Amino acid sequence: MDIAALSTGMSQASLAQAVSFKVATMAKDQASEQGQALIQMMEKSVQPHLGGQLDIRV
Repeated sequence: MDIAALSTGMSQASLAQAVSFKVATMAKDQASEQGQALIQMMEKSVQPHLGGQLDIRV
């Protein structure tokens, strides 16, 4: 068994896991920011007089 190769493999696996976790955290943060922006945009666009009636003609 080659200890150096095993050590290198374990190090690469650890690095890949750390990078994957960091990317997932960044994606979560970005999604949270986009959600907050969407909420703010929706709050600004509230017009209570719209949507109260629906006119349908056949």
